[in-house]
Amino acid sequence: MPIVLIGPPAAGKSSVGRKLAKRLRVDFLDTDRIIVAAHGPIADIFREHGEPRFRAIERETVARALEGDAVVSLGGGAVLHPDTRDDLAAIPVVLLTVSREAVQSRIGGSKRPLVQGIDSWQELVDSRADLYASLASVTFDTSDRPISHIVADIADWAEERA
Repeated sequence: MPIVLIGPPAAGKSSVGRKLAKRLRVDFLDTDRIIVAAHGPIADIFREHGEPRFRAIERETVARALEGDAVVSLGGGAVLHPDTRDDLAAIPVVLLTVSREAVQSRIGGSKRPLVQGIDSWQELVDSRADLYASLASVTFDTSDRPISHIVADIADWAEERA
C-alpha cells in the first residue's frame, strides 16, 4: 500500500518523499515529475492546453501511481479530482504544511503555473486547506525543522501503522 504526501506547493513533498522512500526502502513516485517526463513542463501544458487537460493527465498519472507500494508525492491540486479523493480514503495520507513566512524563499522564481507570488500561494492554500485536512491521516509542518527530522517522524508514524 502506498503512503501518499499531499499539501500546498513548496511544502516539501518531493524532498521529503524522496528521503522517506529511501528510509522505508520503497520506490518514490512524484506525479508532477512523471507528468513532465511524459508530456513536458507543466507550465507549458497549462498554457497550451489549459488546466482541464492538465488535470485529466494528472488524474491518470495519480491513479497509476497509487497502484503499488511506494511513497507517492501528489501535485498540490491533484486532490481536487473526486476520484483521487475516493482513492485516498483507503490509503495513509500525510499532509505536509508550511507557513507563509517559510515558503517565501521556496517560491522565488517559481515556475508553478498557479503560483505567481506569495499572495497567490496564500489564496491557493486557503482555498484548499479544508480539503487537505479532510484527506489527511496525519499532518507534519515543514516550515522550520530539518527534513531529516520530518522524515524520521513520518517513518516512525508509518511503522507504527504497519
